[in-house]
Amino acid sequence: MQLTSNQLAAIDTVDRHLGIVACAGSGKTEVIARRVVKLLRLPGVEPRHIVAFTFTDRAAGELKQRIVSRVREELGDVRGLAELFVGTMHGYALSMLQSQVPETFKCTVLSDVQARVLIDRNSRASGLTTTQIRTKGKPTRPMKRYVNSRLYQRVLGMLREDEIDQDESPSDVLDGLSSYRALLQRLHYLDYSEILRLAADLLLPPPSTGGPASEPVVNLRAHVQDTVRYVVVDEYQDTNPVQEQLIAGLIQFGANLCVVGDDDQTIYQWRGSAVNNILTFTTRHSSAKTVTLNENFRSSKAVVDLARRVAEGIDPSRRLSKSMIASGHQSYDRGDLLALSFGTPQEEAAWICDRIEWMIGLPFTDRASAPSRGLAYSDFAVLFRSVSGDADPLVTEMRARGIRYIIKGLSRLFQTPEVQAAKTCFDYIAGTVDGDAVVTAWTDARLGLREEALKRGVKILDEARGWAEGMPWDTYTIQGTYQRFLGEVGVREEHLTAEVGRERSELAFYNLGRFSTAIGDYERIHFLSSPPDRFATFAKWLEHQAGDYYEESDADAGYARPDAVTIATVHQAKGMQWPAVFVPCMRRNRFPSKRQGGLGVFHIVPEAAVNDADRYRGSEDDERRLFYVAATRAQKYLALSFSPGPGKLYQRESQFFAEATRNTYVLTREAARPDESTLNRLPSTPLADTPDIVFSFSELKYLFECPYQFKLRFLYGFDSPLQKELGYGKSLHDVMAEVHKRAVKGDIVDTTEVEALVDRHLHAPFAPEPLKEQLRNAAIRSVHRYLRENGSRLALTVHSEQPVEVHLTPGVTVSGRIDLIRRIDTGEQSIVDFKSKERAQADAVTRDQLHIYVAGYEELSGKRADLVEVLNLDEGSRSSREEVNDTLLKEISGKVAKAGDQLRHNDMPRKTSWCGTCAACDFAAICRDRPSTP
Repeated sequence: MQLTSNQLAAIDTVDRHLGIVACAGSGKTEVIARRVVKLLRLPGVEPRHIVAFTFTDRAAGELKQRIVSRVREELGDVRGLAELFVGTMHGYALSMLQSQVPETFKCTVLSDVQARVLIDRNSRASGLTTTQIRTKGKPTRPMKRYVNSRLYQRVLGMLREDEIDQDESPSDVLDGLSSYRALLQRLHYLDYSEILRLAADLLLPPPSTGGPASEPVVNLRAHVQDTVRYVVVDEYQDTNPVQEQLIAGLIQFGANLCVVGDDDQTIYQWRGSAVNNILTFTTRHSSAKTVTLNENFRSSKAVVDLARRVAEGIDPSRRLSKSMIASGHQSYDRGDLLALSFGTPQEEAAWICDRIEWMIGLPFTDRASAPSRGLAYSDFAVLFRSVSGDADPLVTEMRARGIRYIIKGLSRLFQTPEVQAAKTCFDYIAGTVDGDAVVTAWTDARLGLREEALKRGVKILDEARGWAEGMPWDTYTIQGTYQRFLGEVGVREEHLTAEVGRERSELAFYNLGRFSTAIGDYERIHFLSSPPDRFATFAKWLEHQAGDYYEESDADAGYARPDAVTIATVHQAKGMQWPAVFVPCMRRNRFPSKRQGGLGVFHIVPEAAVNDADRYRGSEDDERRLFYVAATRAQKYLALSFSPGPGKLYQRESQFFAEATRNTYVLTREAARPDESTLNRLPSTPLADTPDIVFSFSELKYLFECPYQFKLRFLYGFDSPLQKELGYGKSLHDVMAEVHKRAVKGDIVDTTEVEALVDRHLHAPFAPEPLKEQLRNAAIRSVHRYLRENGSRLALTVHSEQPVEVHLTPGVTVSGRIDLIRRIDTGEQSIVDFKSKERAQADAVTRDQLHIYVAGYEELSGKRADLVEVLNLDEGSRSSREEVNDTLLKEISGKVAKAGDQLRHNDMPRKTSWCGTCAACDFAAICRDRPSTP
């Protein structure tokens, strides 16, 4: 790849702090990867000395693969790449906490949705209903469960992630925050804000007066001082104050800082991101150098010109000086850029669908060196300022025409016909509809299900309705009942494909799998409610709250990439690109958005308490940045459109739309379509260039055990039913981790500490109290037994919880953590994996796992382990030990390569016949019939 002079300047600047201003599509991933190579050429610099932050896990996977590729091309085999961190700040902070602070080992991380369910479930204990709303001219009133929990969650985030003057904050607000943090601590939860706040605070220098610093502070600061020498922060424009504090904590011992960002793409100010961080970087770091990457390699000259002019409308005093230019291979043809007005939203939606249908099969070239292919549905995105406010007419039109679409995130999931049908199952259990309504809803979903099968499914629901006092609380979980019902009525992929076609079947499973994810979010918090209450409150949650809970969710089902049009908000599209992008509903007061009335964070926390409070409201410049992001998602085709919306506020064209019509590349009337014979249409072919793949071993093992199980779990998003013992195996594992981490430092645990160790780490959140006591006693016996049998060997510990990565085949990386690496009496080294019932898996899969770890340890350290061991922590269970098998080690590369190819080509068949793996599978019900005889 030919690099520009500015790209080379950014790569070569390693001796001082660096700010890289990277316009959209400017090749920043390549620059960061090559700069890491440059760092690794420096004397004494090892991969473990480098930390690189990305905004999303997807971006992290891309960057890590690019780094590995460039390192191998330029430096050959470099040991220790597994210890080069590439990921989100939340991921790094959590990794630090759960490797250095034993008190956090057992904490479960809550998603934003799960945290909100927790707040509503514990409305008083979380501080929700004790926190007051302050409206000018009215008496204060307490916040309400469900009604205000979304707002309260934002307040809790702001209080922990921003600069807050406590003297200006009402006592009820501060007390509410204390109550919520105490609730998290009591239940051993961490939410995303708590992860950052805790890590950032523990990195602060200890106070100059008073007693000694706490052990967690000492551990974390020593870890950073010993390891962190270079920090790279991507998407720096979207960092907020607590993230800035975390960065400061990481570089406080002299580490070099490189930030990469674009102030024109600051779009998360409503979450507290501060554009000033990037605007003032060089003034806060006086020796820093700035390099601007202003060449866009993604989009055509027309798209770049429009986007540049949009950005130049931002207040110059709040913008870094730069001018983006087009340098890519995308051609421009008159008619690629459109700005059209329509009389009604329905006309606008119909035109978008017409345009998509007409463009299917048009030739498109993804890369300069690649052959052209025919555009497919997945090459189109429709980006709204508000999906919930404006997408209904388009969704209705696409559904009527049979155009395949997915709505990014889960906000509209609950309106799809198959999920509407699934919802009636829980209305029936709750007693609000009859069995005929269930049958009718599933029939209306048009999945080809038979009436007699649906009536059998209703009997499954009757069993859940029949739970009685005295029966185990986990007999009928929401998740288990849902999946048993799907299996009984014949919701199997091959059946749906035969009835309604592959595309409809795939999308139905995608939506039903994401609904399973939503069930998991709810049931994790409500599991200890009695089954009747659990089902009844879940039905009400689906009816009244669920859609709102997921309105801002970016959650998608893992690796899934259906060939379907993407419907998303502009915020959700950040970091992505498509050949063709539509931005409809460009209405004044919608895009740019009018400052919203109603309750906001400053009705809870006074503006005077928040530094630069106005950024939470957003400005027209912020909306202009969002429009810039929308435009730069397009590679070649960009269509802006307007239709008057409901209500007086949305009757006029957006000023951004009017501005676009003045651009010379933009047509305001669609040109006559050329004769079909001149179009050279190609077969519609979705982009097959699946990015390089990063597997954790926990993901890879499912692919080894059964490819179809992997598909259900990670492509479609089906969640496993909860078990009341869940967490016990991890708790034992965490005890072992602390025991051996301390052993590495020369601190040898003895049997007097066993009960304290177990109490620190045991966490079985779904177990009733009598079972918890049984699990505690079992854990104490297991740890005593382990120390009795292995105490004399603790001093031989080499590593505990050692991260490894294996690059056994091009394009596929397997990551994991080795439980224990130790020397044995013979002087040989052994890789040890701890097992218990909860963490059990097939012996063959365990052997594969251990030999992958052998390869990973050799790649990390250059040392070849001699033995692999499985130490079973359960009473009465046998352990195993064997020499490293060279033949198996060679075969592993082929297995991993096959797994990557299966994922790339969506080739994930189920087992040919019922077997032991099927019997233990959580998803057998939606895969095949269980045999009537063993």
